[in-house]
Amino acid sequence: MGQPSFQASNAIVYVTYGAFLVLGSALAWKYRRDSSGEFLSGNRTRTAFPIALNFIASGLGSGILFSYPQLATIAGVQGVLVYALTTALPLLIFAYLGPIIRRKCPEGFVLTEWTRQRYGIVVALWLSFLTLVTMFLYMVSELSAIGQAVNALTGLDALPILIVECIVTTIYTSLGGFRISFTTDNVQGVMVVGLIIIATITIGARTHIDPALIESSGLTQPNLLGWQLLYILPVAILTNDFFLSNFWLRTFASKTDRDLWIGVSIACVVVLIILTLVGMTGCIAAWSGAWDSTQDGSVAFFLLLEQLPSWVVGIVLVMSVSLSCASFDSLQSAMVSSAANDLFRNRINIWFIRAAVVLLIIPTIVIALKAPSILQIYLISDLLSASTIPVLCMGLSEKLYWWRGFEVVVGGLGGILCVFIFGTIYYGDAHQGANLILLEAGLYEGDWGAFGAFVAAPVGGLLCGLAACAARIGYHYVVAKTTGKPFTALQPPVARDDVSVDVVRDDSAATSKQVGKFF
Repeated sequence: MGQPSFQASNAIVYVTYGAFLVLGSALAWKYRRDSSGEFLSGNRTRTAFPIALNFIASGLGSGILFSYPQLATIAGVQGVLVYALTTALPLLIFAYLGPIIRRKCPEGFVLTEWTRQRYGIVVALWLSFLTLVTMFLYMVSELSAIGQAVNALTGLDALPILIVECIVTTIYTSLGGFRISFTTDNVQGVMVVGLIIIATITIGARTHIDPALIESSGLTQPNLLGWQLLYILPVAILTNDFFLSNFWLRTFASKTDRDLWIGVSIACVVVLIILTLVGMTGCIAAWSGAWDSTQDGSVAFFLLLEQLPSWVVGIVLVMSVSLSCASFDSLQSAMVSSAANDLFRNRINIWFIRAAVVLLIIPTIVIALKAPSILQIYLISDLLSASTIPVLCMGLSEKLYWWRGFEVVVGGLGGILCVFIFGTIYYGDAHQGANLILLEAGLYEGDWGAFGAFVAAPVGGLLCGLAACAARIGYHYVVAKTTGKPFTALQPPVARDDVSVDVVRDDSAATSKQVGKFF
């Protein structure tokens, strides 16, 4: 077995954490006198290559070592390619929408700022709630994943690992915020790419594949799940990316639109290659005899490593810790930036923000220890994003000026209701229909439940949004006819909503303006 000794495992893990602690703290000390406001964001300050490294580091977490090989053992090569493509390609949406939203909201640095400007405070708070919950769940999943990864690689207890990671990332993130997270992600991104190359070469050179197992495994054949995932994963991952403020912070941080396009394009290609390589280890584990169908597919990668020398496991261990730190500190920084902007309008004292980073860790660790299913954690927010983001993005079109916040909220909630209705009809049971909202059965059951849920959420959301829009306009029409007041629900705005428009001295006028955006 290629597992490092207890002493070597501890040394590798804690030296890696120590290195990131020293790096992050040193950078925080270096920038301690900088008052440029980069604790929360770094608008238009970063060039293409650092943007690329940050998207790579933020887009990958240690959970990929479980989820991608697991899918490979179920849906084969087709599933791996679909999963990798549908994870990497959605990153391009930030390069496409980033310049558009930045022109509409030049002072913003997260999606909720544009939402506040376009739809008003109600929808902004609604999106902020969904964003914060999603990032919290991602933080939980990341801690859960690194705990399981280190335990599988070394046999070490997960709890100390989780605590140390939280302490390390919390110290340098609370001291330096976005600027430190961005800089450490550059280092971690380079490390991960280098370690992936070394691990790939070693696995290719030292693993013996039995040709007979390739045919008998059936993993090279197309399958129903693979075809279903062609639709499910783009909808789930693309819409869910909108809730991740760590991506939006890096989008707004790009110096120019050209830097953003180049950086995201590079990241897209690198992430695609990395995820394909990691996912294929599930197939390789099956073809080498390290994994068979009686075992849990999520551990296929680690079963494969057992056949390799301990130094390879050591490299993977460093890679896992680097991936986890990069993902976790990005989420920490983004969550604090989102909360400070959305809830406190950036008027809160910086020390309260730093305290919030620390307090957030306690529930994260507690829940992570009780949340072994990483995929299940991701799926909790996927349906919410699938139902909410399509109706939200309608407002990006200048021609749909009559689209209001009321439609966004009703459409988002209506999409979830449609999932329940579909599940109740499909399974013939209301309880199973309710369970489908949380996708408790996962994606790999082989029926059409998950596929139908991801059709019902966006389509149902848009239909409910359109129905809400018709009801709202109809109400205004009836009121206008009854009272003799002019009917204005379909009139174009006199002037484009801009950041300066929100500066209103009269509180009642400001409230009326925000309510108008909602209704």
